[in-house]
Amino acid sequence: MKVKNNYDECVTNVACSIRKYFELDYHHKTIKEIDDLLEKKQPKNVVLLLFNGMGSIILDKTLDENSFFRKNKVKTITSVFPATTTSATNSIKTGLNPSEHCWLGWNTYIKKIDKTITLFMCSEKGKNEKSVEFNEIFEEYEPEFITNLINAEGKYEGIEISKFGDISYKDIDEMVSIIQEQCEYGGKKYMYVYDTFPDAVMHDYGPYSLQAKKEILLRNDKVEKMCEELTDTVVIVLADHGHVEVDNIYLKDYPDVYSLLERTTAIEQRAVSFKIFDDKHELFVERFNHYFSKYFSLYSKEEILQSKIFGDGKIHENFHYAIGDFIAIAENSNKCLLTEGDFPMFSHHAGYTDEEIYVPLIIIDRV
Repeated sequence: MKVKNNYDECVTNVACSIRKYFELDYHHKTIKEIDDLLEKKQPKNVVLLLFNGMGSIILDKTLDENSFFRKNKVKTITSVFPATTTSATNSIKTGLNPSEHCWLGWNTYIKKIDKTITLFMCSEKGKNEKSVEFNEIFEEYEPEFITNLINAEGKYEGIEISKFGDISYKDIDEMVSIIQEQCEYGGKKYMYVYDTFPDAVMHDYGPYSLQAKKEILLRNDKVEKMCEELTDTVVIVLADHGHVEVDNIYLKDYPDVYSLLERTTAIEQRAVSFKIFDDKHELFVERFNHYFSKYFSLYSKEEILQSKIFGDGKIHENFHYAIGDFIAIAENSNKCLLTEGDFPMFSHHAGYTDEEIYVPLIIIDRV
């Protein structure tokens, strides 16, 4: 297996640069361009703006080369594997690789309760109600976020600005207003700002749709105007992953494969984890490849572990269980593989195409 993620220059490493500047320990390499600027300028405010789904290839095809985002793009880096919000945002919020925090994908198997959980919803895959079992262990499964660690140290301030964080906002204008206000008072602080767009429209309309283009252009213009008003601040603009238009395959349409599953699939629709009955592994490989080898590369648990495709570090206690027996990766196709509890979409991510894994690193110096 060829690992395309560069775990020396990925979203985890951006977070490690943040940890370094705010005097927290870090366990992976940092990004030189960020380190050099922060060390030289010593800004009071560091703002990390994460636009969900705004991959580097999408950005370059959507915006003019003289646009604000493209002019300030320092380089292209990679997401983590899989290139999806659950794994990537947790790496950005912690400075840990997916193998360490184990939020591997939208659905992740949790050995302690023997259930596949839709992590962001705190529910069992395919069910609408909260999982009582998972809620009971949620605190021990939630990783330590950089903003919380900064606040615990007491020397500086950390804030998450998102509908899930410390300060919520209703639209891009309110988001900008909150950032500007936060930058004006207090001491040295870090702001992690998360925006669900353009991903929110890409899933329904595609990465190059008019709807997606409108959202990217809007954010380019709003952030440019915001930065004109900021002082003593470094703004880092990042994405968690990109997008591709997809075609959906339903595993139940292949009962000779589906019948070999010990439990439902997990992780993502373009990076699919399988737990197979112990005596059916060879048969599963044969049947899966017969139907799907044109679309997915199938890797055993041993190959996945050897490749370190989920990154290195101190492996989470749930990781070996969460990856299952096999993982099928859409490396050169636009296919998704769905089972019960999965939702079909027009555009998706978590596969291994360039459009999905490469993200822009944009840095704006307002010191």
